[in-house]
Amino acid sequence: MENQKRENLLNLALDTPEEERARSQDLNVGYSQADRTWELIVRCRGSLKWLEEEPGVPEPGIRVNELAGGYAILRVPEAFVDTVSRLEQIEYIEKPKRLFFALNGARTASCLSGVQPGTEEGLAADAGSPGRAALTAGQAAASAGSLDLTGRGILMAVSDSGIDCFQQDCRDADGTTRILYLWDQDQGRVYTRDDINAALGADSRAQALELVPSQDLSGHGTAVASIAAGNGRESQGVYRGVAFASELLIVKLGTPLPDSFPRTAQLMEALDFAAAKAQELGVPMAVNISFGNTYGAHDGTGLLETFMDSIAVSGRFVLVTGSGNEGAGAGHTAGRLEQGSTRDVELSIAPFETGIGVQLWKSYADRFSIRLIAPSGEILGPLRRRLGMQIWSTDQTNILVYYGEPSPFSQAQEVYFDFIPKGDFMDSGIWTFRLTPEDLVTGEYDLWLPSRGILNPATRFLQPVPETTLTIPSTAARVITVGAYDDSYRAYADFSGRGYTRQTRRVKPDLAAPGVDIVAAKSGGGYEAVSGTSFAAPFVAGSAALLMQWGIVEGRDPFLYGEKVKAYLIRGARRAAGYAPWPNPQLGWGTLCVRESLPE
Repeated sequence: MENQKRENLLNLALDTPEEERARSQDLNVGYSQADRTWELIVRCRGSLKWLEEEPGVPEPGIRVNELAGGYAILRVPEAFVDTVSRLEQIEYIEKPKRLFFALNGARTASCLSGVQPGTEEGLAADAGSPGRAALTAGQAAASAGSLDLTGRGILMAVSDSGIDCFQQDCRDADGTTRILYLWDQDQGRVYTRDDINAALGADSRAQALELVPSQDLSGHGTAVASIAAGNGRESQGVYRGVAFASELLIVKLGTPLPDSFPRTAQLMEALDFAAAKAQELGVPMAVNISFGNTYGAHDGTGLLETFMDSIAVSGRFVLVTGSGNEGAGAGHTAGRLEQGSTRDVELSIAPFETGIGVQLWKSYADRFSIRLIAPSGEILGPLRRRLGMQIWSTDQTNILVYYGEPSPFSQAQEVYFDFIPKGDFMDSGIWTFRLTPEDLVTGEYDLWLPSRGILNPATRFLQPVPETTLTIPSTAARVITVGAYDDSYRAYADFSGRGYTRQTRRVKPDLAAPGVDIVAAKSGGGYEAVSGTSFAAPFVAGSAALLMQWGIVEGRDPFLYGEKVKAYLIRGARRAAGYAPWPNPQLGWGTLCVRESLPE
């Protein structure tokens, strides 16, 4: 019998022969062929460190990284996964999933002009590292009579692709770094401010990179950090970020081989690290996350989402994430079955697709038969309603189907289809999921494809539904989820992931921020225009830092963090014309307006 402590995708991966699994886009994520071990995300009771000394475990043994709140990341030899799964201390296990990357006019649109000093005044205030030093008497007097919010005293944590330490926007007036810590997960090394300053003072770039050999090769993390907290020094303050006096904590998420994408396990370790450092320093913290993926029930019940919820309430923190860029990607469809009426759901697979995973989520109370019609017209199924893997096959494609059941943490039922080519490419053309009702209660169903970033643009559902295209972890309850809009036209950006969450109907996104043609710092120097919810989220993360400075650092409200910051931002959000009623799945409660989010 299948182990119901393990999520469906992990069970399917363990049931699939390694040679077949290696051809799948999803099943091998988290597996290391070199030492035949699995990376596992677990929810547990008590410490699991004793597993590292457990006798009889095949080489290289078990490695345990315990996280806050009863979570851990394990590295377990494949032959020992079943044994670990049976441990009473372990409540649930998931495999990692790949994560994908999900200023001037934008600053004005976000109502920052009324709560911050002007460019020249801001640069003067920034001199001498105000993130670490006390306000001068003149600055204190100015703050007493007017708002002067810069993010001073708030730690800005960015978990992303790293940062260009040489970029002037993350350096103070004297050339020293604003980065307190830089954890490069690939290198397994934490660089301190002193380490980075030593590199900045080196005689050459080559010598500097010998001291701190961490680079942001994609530039994504540098852009995100500059929007949240860049001081605009390279542009003389013109392209200044939001919380431009906050100190920075940067985590360069690991990209383990062979897939070379960051994974959910690395993000959880990054959040645990940031929370521990903020507690150690005794400072409030805003956290920006601009990654996501489409796998899951989209109701906030996955281990990544519940872990983030637990981190959010473990200190004076605010966690912010983008809603993803899947809104116009045709990667989601949904509907409601009616008794006596069969529904065909058509999926177009482009030529040269090397495989794809499709999730079908439904209510466990509903019973309907599932058949799959191949492009050739061959009918596969019906799917047998029994827990575990079933295999269908066509001329060029094997379809591994996993029929799941609800878990202790989710009422939803998943049926997962993994299309694996027998040769180089799977059958292209129109695949049809035929759903035939038998006994319905709700009749509702949802299907999702993988993130658009790894699919041919022509691979899509023929009748897509743009609602509930939120990427995970933006479905977590206690994070602030940010959609994107074009501030030039005051219009929703169609790529932005829409709400609400599945089944629970939680309002997501919470609000929207500018996310089209945002000018951000470029890795290697200079600036570039970027678009996406990846770049809307740091506007809100920076704004959260401003609110926490106003409340906590300046003594107006020591409890202004967590859900209270979210409530203030929601209250101040502008209700754009043409999007009523509020809240709505595109913009949530409205668009970011910091000035109106502060109490009168």
